[in-house]
Amino acid sequence: MNTRPFLPRFLAPLAGALFATLALHAQADVVTDWNQRSAQFIGDARIGTPPAVRVMALVQTAAHEAALDASRLPAAPRAVDTAIAAAHRITISQLLPTQRAAVEAAFQAATADDPQRDAHAAVGERAAQRVLAARAGDMPTAADAYRPHTTPGAYVPTTLPAVTLWSQRKPWLLERADQFRPGPPPALDSDRWAREYNEIKVLGARDSKQRSTEQTEIARFWDYSLPAIYHGVVRSVALQPGRDVLANARLFATVAQAMDDALIAVFDAKYSHNRWRPVTAIRNGDADGHDATERDAGWSPLIDTPMHPEYPCAHCILAGTVATVLKAESKPTRALPVLTTSSPTAQGAVRQWNSPEAFMREVAQARIVGGVHFRSSTEAGLAMGQRIGEWAVKRSLAAAQ
Repeated sequence: MNTRPFLPRFLAPLAGALFATLALHAQADVVTDWNQRSAQFIGDARIGTPPAVRVMALVQTAAHEAALDASRLPAAPRAVDTAIAAAHRITISQLLPTQRAAVEAAFQAATADDPQRDAHAAVGERAAQRVLAARAGDMPTAADAYRPHTTPGAYVPTTLPAVTLWSQRKPWLLERADQFRPGPPPALDSDRWAREYNEIKVLGARDSKQRSTEQTEIARFWDYSLPAIYHGVVRSVALQPGRDVLANARLFATVAQAMDDALIAVFDAKYSHNRWRPVTAIRNGDADGHDATERDAGWSPLIDTPMHPEYPCAHCILAGTVATVLKAESKPTRALPVLTTSSPTAQGAVRQWNSPEAFMREVAQARIVGGVHFRSSTEAGLAMGQRIGEWAVKRSLAAAQ
């Protein structure tokens, strides 16, 4: 087995000769097509967001490795297409067994016209197995020892919070999970705490009369968090004229790895700070010691509250990470396009943004008006995501030197 590390090569810029031989544009972009298929397979598998983001990182890294390996073959364009399809077939079949039949059917349909299918597929299969082997130890092995907070004899809800050990995973790009851990949220005796408490109490309530129709729409739009919604934004860039298969393979792998690292980092921060959610805080507004936070015993958020601590905002760290990586794709002669994606929790509605900054701001606002995150949490999440995105870009530049 070839044991060379795949990460340095993944981060390195691609040689000009490879770009010349694989100038395959949007109308024939196998990477982008398979990215969309993978997002659908992951959604159909009905797994949680952190595991789904991990799967996508493995899939996109394998696809990039396969593209690089196949690009050196004589029949490069056709070989690349088949190798990428094979890399998806192997990773998805192993990681999501319930989707094995669907991905096999997609592979057969996509490669039926390749006269050297077996040879080209073998290249993608080897790349996928190499990536899976390299990341085989990335999951924590310790037992979940989360201790519910209570006093002896007092009942607390018995559903345990999500992914309490996620921060113990091995990152792709970060040096450690707490590398960009933010400082604490506002103190409960601060004016800022009272402002944020009362803001979300009014705007984020299920029966709010202050929230606008558009704010309600964006809250429901961003109630979805699986990879499809973020990778849809990435495809806005990948489908632009002038891009090729290798450039897009690198882009999707960069985004997917950085998103996976972002969730490792955010769950480290969440369980370190252990901040209460708005629904808990507002129903206990008389217990925080602040005279300006009046209790509302029956308050409920517009959207369901996730089962993990509030600070910082995970959606925001993902948005900040994706936006920052995409900004690095812009060039003086080619600005980024309008960004767009759709959401299953908004009945397939499509939204668009004129800049990565506008995209990030909407995600942050959605979590406030949805009633699940205080403003300081969204700001900390965006800042973390941008730092992780910058780190990923920095790693790429460093590998080029």
